[in-house]
Amino acid sequence: MSSTGGDAAEKLSPSGIPIKVSSGPADAGFDYATDLNEPGGFPFTRGVQPTMYRGRLWTMRQYAGFGTARETNERFLHLLAAGQTGLSVAFDLPTQMGLDSDSPRARGEVGRAGVAIDTVEDMHLLLDGIPLDTVSTSMTINATASTLLAMYIVVAEERGVERSALSGTIQNDILKEYIARGTYIYPPEPSLRLISEVFRFCAAELPSWNPISISGYHIREAGATAVQELAFTLANTIEYVRRAIAAGLEVDSFAPRLSFFFAAHNDLFEEAAKFRAARRMYARIMRDRFGASDASCRMRFHTQTGGVTLTAQQPLNNVVRVTVQALAATLGGTQSLHTNGYDEALALPTADAATLALRTQQIIAHESGVASTVDPLAGSYYVESLTSELERRASDLIAKSDALGGSENAIAAGFFQDEIARSAYEHQLRVESGETVVVGVNRYDDGSTPLALSAPDYSRLENEQGRSLDLVKSGRDSGAVEQALSALGGGAAATLAGGSQAQHLLPLIIDAVRVRATVGEISSVLETHWHRYAPGG
Repeated sequence: MSSTGGDAAEKLSPSGIPIKVSSGPADAGFDYATDLNEPGGFPFTRGVQPTMYRGRLWTMRQYAGFGTARETNERFLHLLAAGQTGLSVAFDLPTQMGLDSDSPRARGEVGRAGVAIDTVEDMHLLLDGIPLDTVSTSMTINATASTLLAMYIVVAEERGVERSALSGTIQNDILKEYIARGTYIYPPEPSLRLISEVFRFCAAELPSWNPISISGYHIREAGATAVQELAFTLANTIEYVRRAIAAGLEVDSFAPRLSFFFAAHNDLFEEAAKFRAARRMYARIMRDRFGASDASCRMRFHTQTGGVTLTAQQPLNNVVRVTVQALAATLGGTQSLHTNGYDEALALPTADAATLALRTQQIIAHESGVASTVDPLAGSYYVESLTSELERRASDLIAKSDALGGSENAIAAGFFQDEIARSAYEHQLRVESGETVVVGVNRYDDGSTPLALSAPDYSRLENEQGRSLDLVKSGRDSGAVEQALSALGGGAAATLAGGSQAQHLLPLIIDAVRVRATVGEISSVLETHWHRYAPGG
């Protein structure tokens, strides 16, 4: 059985869905009013707005972050000058794990996977010259998301920008960290309570801010299929919404600001169908399970082209892969898009590669015709049958998660992790056997040498960041820092206790950030009360 050859043998999509030689009306099998409807109408299969890109193009949000805040700021200014319409920040591993750059555990990792942020002074440098009241900012941060959001708020405050004017997103999706990435700090229970607190704060104080970006992207990067990406993302969504309601929030007070983050891979039609299925499934889940209004049933999502699909061999081929993936995302109706640089399998993207990735989006937007009409694939026998089959298979997996008691219990049981590991293993076997063709890797390999790219001097960056942190620490009011951290500790203890004793944590984190407490100090206080999570422990 082959999924790649040119004959009439049985074909399977990357998710294992059988593909006929041709599809007809019987394969589509949908009721227009209940399954599709007009764009902007429930269940939003065809898009969340009636005119979609005719009214406004998707946000072109290139992901960037490396070294120090000053260097990343230079890249941001370059991309904005090239026509980027939103910022997307990558943070280094110490920042993600709640470690300061001078921690022994951070040695060798400072500034490598993203930008190092230790205090609000770093955030000031990162955002220097960027108008926070007109540019939206997405921050890929999870365990320390509340601290980085607090820093963003304090930068705006110290510039005189009102909170109501701020727009952007924090990822803040801790469940997928236990499933796929591993950048968690605290156990699930206090982490979920903190996320509910961020929901509450944003609903009250930041009306244009998305308090979470529920991520299928990292689940897909770990080896999941499109079906698993859909199912596990939505299972996590159910857990977050259930927790927020249990914490006393009305679903319609926070759900309109929930956002999502998906991957776009190489199978053009399955990926476009996946995005359409995601909107339909989410709308039905929110209405049927939680009684949400239509405004709370609109799934808005950011898409990033698939990092794991990039190859170090013949890296210019990645330009084509990224173009196909970007087409899938836009044909599927994404609200925001990042396109990877062709050299990212080798190193941090060069400025030229990042600019070309942005130009790819601009050419699709202005020259391809994709933006001319809403949901141009609607009614395709093949795409509609794929959309329905993806929904059916993903719903089956969600039912299995429900049977285990929801995402938190399913993660504890290893259900999601085992499913992804199996899919990743099977995919690798197909690549190694040649059944799944990767051009330039297992077929059409011309023996060319990969590009040689220079890497930054990370030792210099680490030393520079350490000196900056020392300057902030020596110049701050240590008594005020101690007092703010003590208050935060009391709030953390009350939050863990729950019930009527629970305190609102985000204002306490903002107070600590304002007096120049560090990411590491804030994380350490929370860890003292909540402990560090160890899988299986």
